[in-house]
Amino acid sequence: MAMEQVAASMERVVSALRRKPHAGLHEDMPATVRWAGGLRTVARTAAGAEVVTDMPVALGGNDSAASPGWLLRTALASCAVTRIAMEAASRGIGLHTLEAHATSRSDLRGLVGVAEADGSRVPAGPLAMDLHVRIGALGVEAGLLRALVEATPGCSPVTAALEQPLAVGLHVEVTG
Repeated sequence: MAMEQVAASMERVVSALRRKPHAGLHEDMPATVRWAGGLRTVARTAAGAEVVTDMPVALGGNDSAASPGWLLRTALASCAVTRIAMEAASRGIGLHTLEAHATSRSDLRGLVGVAEADGSRVPAGPLAMDLHVRIGALGVEAGLLRALVEATPGCSPVTAALEQPLAVGLHVEVTG
């Protein structure tokens, strides 16, 4: 989709949501993941695209696909790039460069259930995450591009999910 189409779509959606704010609330498409043996999983989108995960050999996987943690960093970076591109399009800024690099630092003890010496739980998730963005547009001041990027994290669903406390409800169905 050309950036002009993105800008027009954004304008239509924003206009509609200003008229009917309640129309923005919706259930997101669920993600169903199936175990594929070993530590391999497969998810399939409604459009038929597959996302496969596996774990490194050191953890018992075959290292045949991306790990779920890598997909988390990918989700952060791709959501940021998408949101920045949307904002640039809505402002009429023609980008020639846009990429994001997401990094994190984790403690493997949390994943495998090894507690601290005092018995306290080690967090299984990332202890820190950083997002590095490269952006460029001909004839646009660096300060304007920096401000554009800095204005978008609050509108990025993945960034928001990672930054705000969010309880994940767990529902278990045992089959025979």
